[in-house]
Amino acid sequence: MNILGINAYHGNASAAVVCDGKLVAAVEEERFNRVKYAAGFPAAAIRYCLKEAGLRLEEIDHVAVPRNPYARLGTKLFYALRMPSFARGRAKVLAKFTGVREALAAAFDSDPKTIGAQFHRVEHHQAHLASAFFVSPFERAALLSADGLGDFASTMWGSGSGSRMEIDDAIAFPHSLGLYYTAVTQYLGFLKFGDEYKVMGLAAYGEPEQLEAFRDIVRFDANGNGNGFRLGLDYFVHHRSGPEMSWAEADKTPTLGKLFSEEMSQLLGTARTPEEALEQRHRNLAASLQARLEEVYLGMLRKLATSTGLKSICLAGGVAFNCVANGKILESTPFEQVYVQPAAGDAGLAVGAAYYVWNQKLGKPRSFVMDHAYWGPGFSGHEIRAAIESSVLAREGYSVTELRMEELARRTAAIIADGKILGWFQGRAEWGPRALGNRSIVADPRRADMKDILNRRIKHREIFRPFAPSILAEATGEWFEQSHSSPFMTLAYAVRPEKRALIPAPTHVDGTGRLQTVTREANPRYHALISAFRDLTGVPVVLNTSFNDNEPIVCRPEEAIDCFLRTKMDALVLGDFLVTRGA
Repeated sequence: MNILGINAYHGNASAAVVCDGKLVAAVEEERFNRVKYAAGFPAAAIRYCLKEAGLRLEEIDHVAVPRNPYARLGTKLFYALRMPSFARGRAKVLAKFTGVREALAAAFDSDPKTIGAQFHRVEHHQAHLASAFFVSPFERAALLSADGLGDFASTMWGSGSGSRMEIDDAIAFPHSLGLYYTAVTQYLGFLKFGDEYKVMGLAAYGEPEQLEAFRDIVRFDANGNGNGFRLGLDYFVHHRSGPEMSWAEADKTPTLGKLFSEEMSQLLGTARTPEEALEQRHRNLAASLQARLEEVYLGMLRKLATSTGLKSICLAGGVAFNCVANGKILESTPFEQVYVQPAAGDAGLAVGAAYYVWNQKLGKPRSFVMDHAYWGPGFSGHEIRAAIESSVLAREGYSVTELRMEELARRTAAIIADGKILGWFQGRAEWGPRALGNRSIVADPRRADMKDILNRRIKHREIFRPFAPSILAEATGEWFEQSHSSPFMTLAYAVRPEKRALIPAPTHVDGTGRLQTVTREANPRYHALISAFRDLTGVPVVLNTSFNDNEPIVCRPEEAIDCFLRTKMDALVLGDFLVTRGA
């Protein structure tokens, strides 16, 4: 049985295909059209998934779409009457969903009548929860999804057992932790879609001096009976006019209109414009924002642990990307195991919708665990060689050498240890927004100046944003204060105090690292590279950042070569080929 999951007309448009309960492929549309957070219909992603699975469109049995227009219909009608312009905008987007069959047929230049698949509409947050639980290693687990808004809800929680999820409750529009974080992100002058992670990094440079004020912005009774929270709506505008969103266009990055009100400026002071220099006041506000999120988020998790009696938690939704909060779950709640799949945000809805149909609707037993993130396009040695030979790398001025893996790992480890910057392109592309050792830029974590070097020569990012450490999984407890696996870079742990001076480059100002634990089973080549670096330096860690420069992460070898050529990267590995500058 073949199930196609599609996240369409929404940020992070994506597709996934599940065959007889096994995930075969999953990828975001942005990897193909090169538009960050691309929305629209993910035609290229769907074509790739079916090609990877060896399927024709006619062989798809079920199509799962994570949008249910009938969910919370009363709430939707209430706000439609209050906000007619917003309702008209949402109606236009919803109208596109009625044409999913036609759009799918158009992606393959087919007649819609030839598609025999059954179409399913899966509620947004149930798809999020399914994306985490049904691919997790847990037989039983508590579940929490939290994001901005989907099907007029922002949060949902419950529990999972075997092939079933039970939903306990949800929080409806306009109350939302995701919109709270985005509104304050905008207030701090970061206006682009997806900028929340920047403010999370900035928070480590401040003190939560405005925490009491933020407790009025988000209200939560940690000792009460309920598990819900409420926004202080005077500080927001989305409940009055509706959040202005652009979700439908595939060739443009989504945008969000202003979410905070003048009352927020009266409470916290004048809002920062993007051109203004960051002051300590802004850093402290970021710290207060993050501290209040953690109070509410961890408080909800403690209540969920008590109500379910379970020791494992599966998280999804955009808030589940807050690795700083996630890193505190094991020490701050009764939960003993945490699972966050690599595309926890809206891209993951494609996987979640497909597994919701397979497990929840069809009642099929679980037989798959997502223990790695490599579900995107891969390229053969022949294709990589052709890309090199058709580029300027084949001409004078570059050295191109084909090496066996052991020698390749040894040579590249030496390049990194010498303070040089390496592009590392291997296997299938990662699912989700994190580079996890297949589309990565790798550097020496021991150099305190490496963060500045990377920003100056390649990444051009804000100086307060940290880079990540990739560590051999078996060495995690020796270098970090927790040893629970973090294969998808979704948890931040404190680096052991005695180790911080040894890996200053990926250690954030607060002493933490958003680590990736690397196993030989999940990624033998990346594990071999880090092992070779350890053998050379005694340090089982490399600095890892995404292989890109203000663009989506590279997908094809041609894009990797282009990024290498236009930046000041020192060396490039493409499969078995090592490329260095200078013949």
